[in-house]
Amino acid sequence: MAKSFIRIDDNDHGYALAQFCIPKHYEEDLDHVLIPAGLINDRTERIARDIVEDFGHEPIVGLCVLKGGYKFFTDLVDKIQILNRNSRQSVQLAVDFIRLKSYVKSDFISSSSANVSSTETSLNDSSTGSIEVIGGDNLENLKGKNVLVVEDIIDTGRTMKQLLELLESVGPKSVKVASLLVKRTKDNVGYRPDYIGFEVPNLFVVGYALDFNEYFRDLTHICVINENGKKKYSTKS
Repeated sequence: MAKSFIRIDDNDHGYALAQFCIPKHYEEDLDHVLIPAGLINDRTERIARDIVEDFGHEPIVGLCVLKGGYKFFTDLVDKIQILNRNSRQSVQLAVDFIRLKSYVKSDFISSSSANVSSTETSLNDSSTGSIEVIGGDNLENLKGKNVLVVEDIIDTGRTMKQLLELLESVGPKSVKVASLLVKRTKDNVGYRPDYIGFEVPNLFVVGYALDFNEYFRDLTHICVINENGKKKYSTKS
């Protein structure tokens, strides 16, 4: 269970777009800013400190789940490296990257209310109930090591539970998970990561590398997409 996290209430309407610098090409596609970049930065720094304290002097392998997790992963690693240089305690850190392929049942995804994690999916595909690792080194290389999985968002928790089963099968020394966001959704299977940045309502959020059909990854803040944005960037049936 995560030590702490910032909970954003269902009735929290965030911040008006006019209060922040939003790329011109997205101004008509967003409803509001949910989590400003500065708050993400500070929360990531706190998570980095918790990780260094928890692992002590044990070396770890940071395992980034692409694509959506790359921004959080990069910033988290940078902050761990800063702590390593400037504190009495340091953690030896190696990095690796994986991409996953997953087909999610249509009744688990709503283009108006739910994000998918950084696992690759199609809104028009039906679920096979399984995931496939399609990138990164052989998972066997993680045998006997402390693994820190870094994800962008956890919604139902099904994909993460399957990934953890795959990782456990290769015999790591330990596995912990850090997720920038955890979404409150009735479909959640009860999984909670070890480190959580923010617990958010069941809204479709984009920005800070979270995408909608590969758009919005270049948005600095985490924002809620509006109906215009969903229509403009939706997949074609």
